[in-house]
Amino acid sequence: MLEVLLQPPVAGASLLVMLLTISAAYVIFGIAGFGTALVAGPVLLRYMPLSQVIPLLVVLDLLASSAKLLRGHRHVVGVELLRLLPFMAIGSVLGITVLLKTNADALLLMMGCFVSAYALYMLIRPLRMLDLSAGWAMPLGIFGGLFGSLFGSGGFLYAIYLNGRIVAKEQVSATQSTLIGISTVLRLSLLVIAGAYADASLLVMAIYLFPAMVVGLWAGGHINLRMSREAFVRLINIIILVSGVTLVSRALLS
Repeated sequence: MLEVLLQPPVAGASLLVMLLTISAAYVIFGIAGFGTALVAGPVLLRYMPLSQVIPLLVVLDLLASSAKLLRGHRHVVGVELLRLLPFMAIGSVLGITVLLKTNADALLLMMGCFVSAYALYMLIRPLRMLDLSAGWAMPLGIFGGLFGSLFGSGGFLYAIYLNGRIVAKEQVSATQSTLIGISTVLRLSLLVIAGAYADASLLVMAIYLFPAMVVGLWAGGHINLRMSREAFVRLINIIILVSGVTLVSRALLS
């Protein structure tokens, strides 16, 4: 086992690129509470198959969500969390079903177009602090769970809802991280059942990437603390726009 730990599955320049990518992805996660799959996924796919990339990011996301929750659990808005959770669970189950029975590329393209259009609208129009009703918890929660299960990238939909309902950015970030954590536990359970972690090299890779995740998470948290509410919402929408464009690119290139 010691020999396995001392020899990472990826080494040299490839490992350095992966470390830098993971740090960048978790800077975004530290700020927004989502986005790791959209930032890190395309780069990691150059070095690992998709069947390993998703389980790897699920492990790191669970650790990152737990760390953020330990620091910010007092800021979690329980009412909004409880509104989203049942719909997120429904969407997650639907996502697994759709993934097994439907061509996901068309759905990926539609969601990418929707997200890009929404983000552009939010960036162009004058900012309003609170402009979503509680009723949006159902569609955004369901589609967040759906696309989280399908593509590992449903967190931006929770961000849309939470940023339209909550003023304090600390509360948005903490509630977002809690939602991602719960979603990640669900996906991790399914991956364990499916035997995705039978290959020890995957867990070894997670150990090597863990320090980069910690650095990125720390940097993202400090950037977040220094931002105003307006700058925070604008940055979230920029991230959402990048996420949408990434989804469209993935759909067209697949």
